[in-house]
Amino acid sequence: MAGIYLTLGKRREIERLCNDDMRPSEIAAAVGVTTATIYREIKRGETGELARNFRPEYSAEAAERAVRLSIRNRGRRKSKIH
Repeated sequence: MAGIYLTLGKRREIERLCNDDMRPSEIAAAVGVTTATIYREIKRGETGELARNFRPEYSAEAAERAVRLSIRNRGRRKSKIH
């Protein structure tokens, strides 16, 4: 599955399932990805707040912005000034 990106729709589904207090392994099974992917995605979309279940709050939109920024910045290097 290398190279396949999560869509915004899948991210919104992950957000909904997180809000329903599902475990990452259950979310992974429902979305069709590995549990490690869910952990990375939750980290990517953290808002800095805690959800009602005292886990980090996940935002699909925040995750999507982070991915778009990462894709846009690929290959860019800061030039060294001597």
